[in-house]
Amino acid sequence: MAILKLYELRRDEQMRAARQWYFSEFAPASAMDIIALYRGGERASANFRMVVSYWDTAASLVLNDGIDQKMFLDANTEHVFVYAKIADFLPEVRELFREPDFLIHLEILFGYLPVFESKLESVDGLLGIWLSGKV
Repeated sequence: MAILKLYELRRDEQMRAARQWYFSEFAPASAMDIIALYRGGERASANFRMVVSYWDTAASLVLNDGIDQKMFLDANTEHVFVYAKIADFLPEVRELFREPDFLIHLEILFGYLPVFESKLESVDGLLGIWLSGKV
């Protein structure tokens, strides 16, 4: 099953390191912080691209019926946190990249979550607490 393959890919050593970086070190304050990752060409850039492209691809599989949506949403929450960290900056990043569909699958899938706006607010709160080191 494709959902099990997704889980297996998340266990890859480089992917684990990228996910760790994304959640513990990556704290963009603006779209330019994201753009700077691409310009830097360093490990942080690779980590960012690995994490967001993984979840955008997973979302694409769900949106195109490659993975059952209910099953995916029941089994995963990480994509919510991935999206929440960059959601406010996506419109500007898309404009600067001239890529209107950049991470669009992830955004669309997030919109399918029940009460997604309140979910985004609660995730933003959790991310703030986590990044402050109070958890």
